[in-house]
Amino acid sequence: MPTTTSVSAHVAAALATHVDHVFGVMGNGNAYFLDALERATEVRFTAVRHEAGGVVAADAHFRASGRIAAATATYGAGFTNTLTALAEAAQAHVPLVLVVGDEPTSGPRPWDVDQIALASAVGARTYTVGRTDAAATTILAIEHALSYRVPVVLAIPYDVAALEAGAVQPAPELRLPTPLAPRGPFAGGVVAEIAAALAGASRPFLLAGRGAWLAGAGDALGDLAEATGAVTASTALGRGVFPDTRFDLGVTGGFGAEGAMELVREADVAVVFGASLNQFTMRFGDLFAPGTRVFQVDILPAATHPNVGGFVRGDAGLVARAVVEELDVLGAEASGWRESVAVAALREQPSAPRADGLADDGRLDPRAVARRIGELLPEDRVVVSDGGHFIGWANMYWPVASPDRMIMVGTAFQSIGLGFASVPGAAAARPGSAIVLTTGDGGGLMALADLESAVCTAGGRGLAVVWNDAAYGAEVNLYGLKGLAREPMLIPEVDFAGLAAAVGAEGVVVRSLADLHALAEWASRPAPERPFLLLDCRISGSVVAPYQEEIIRVNS
Repeated sequence: MPTTTSVSAHVAAALATHVDHVFGVMGNGNAYFLDALERATEVRFTAVRHEAGGVVAADAHFRASGRIAAATATYGAGFTNTLTALAEAAQAHVPLVLVVGDEPTSGPRPWDVDQIALASAVGARTYTVGRTDAAATTILAIEHALSYRVPVVLAIPYDVAALEAGAVQPAPELRLPTPLAPRGPFAGGVVAEIAAALAGASRPFLLAGRGAWLAGAGDALGDLAEATGAVTASTALGRGVFPDTRFDLGVTGGFGAEGAMELVREADVAVVFGASLNQFTMRFGDLFAPGTRVFQVDILPAATHPNVGGFVRGDAGLVARAVVEELDVLGAEASGWRESVAVAALREQPSAPRADGLADDGRLDPRAVARRIGELLPEDRVVVSDGGHFIGWANMYWPVASPDRMIMVGTAFQSIGLGFASVPGAAAARPGSAIVLTTGDGGGLMALADLESAVCTAGGRGLAVVWNDAAYGAEVNLYGLKGLAREPMLIPEVDFAGLAAAVGAEGVVVRSLADLHALAEWASRPAPERPFLLLDCRISGSVVAPYQEEIIRVNS
């Protein structure tokens, strides 16, 4: 008989002091934990249909809210099913706790695997609870996840889960590090160097990423932009971090408008805050002109791109404030560059060439579909994205208000198939917003188990857009053009609208722009009065996203 004083009860109680949502699948290894969670805490448990989906949902929950969530799965096969999603969270620096069953303390059974080694292989540390330390170990796991922005595994050995552990005591308080301030004369010297460079710049440019958003640096960056007259832009995961959008070019890299990216190359000084400067943001080395003087501010130990000429390790907000103070001491004046540029016109994305929205093969041009959907979407929205060729369309045509409203689960690990499971996490994190999923047919089929989870959790706030080109588009665009056999890259055209209807959603096949009237009608109704809507958009595979064209250029 389950008790409220078991090891699992101690884990659940300690977790509940800092986590308000758990996602996952019940099994032998986590049955006692879930029982304690339901009986003795206020934590909400949302069942998903695949173990990977639990981790994905917890991941999306943090990205959409900034609040840590947990996932749970059983031991063995349940745990191994989580590994792709766990690797994505590790590479994306997303904190979460995965509570799993594990082999007994007496040793592995025939169906057990070395879960600690597997977790370590994808970048996650494991904390294993015992009979006398369950609560303290749980708190240590949460502290580790939040301090280092990583997922952690909290393992409950099978023969420990139901052991008596005494009355549940109040959990220890979390001890988290304070924001990292630049330290020492070298860091101070680089801060002064940045200020001097910006003070003397004719065309200053500021770039911010998700790290700046997590640091709460928006206001400080806004003051810095105003003090220097800088044009601003963000990475795909940092969009909206600058408060003044009048002088913001939008997203850099392959998702950015061509005119905006040409302007960035005119900058003489660029300062980057909280962005890793990956190959996509940097346009494979072409974002900045050779003469641009580039500085980087990050909490990582060193600069992350060879184009960086000066680096400061520190919290984006603290460093931005320090630079503003240095500028004030220097008596620097704003450059006036941003007022001289028609920024709004430069960030406008291209339209499809045909007025009917079709490509030359008679299927829909995804640019026309994306633009029209962007016009019809509810303003209060969170966009969640699977991985695949189609990621260009939402990123180019569906603006969002802030970084926590564009959730791209899968891009860090280059994974597809994590889209539908992102919806429950985002829906729980943002209970008043529309949740808009963008996914491809390949990734959509991989994630199909959690189509039902998405429909049940988001209900009338939920919308899925499936870019259905009957192919693995990224592979066709890269390897098909190289002459490799196309047959393995193709998918029979699947009726996603019918699949959606089977689990209680409204499914609409979209073959013309006129078919998007279904979205207009859906958006006009109150959320409680409408179903989850899935748009099965039959698009042409012949239209290549600009970011994909960059990849093709580099790999050709």
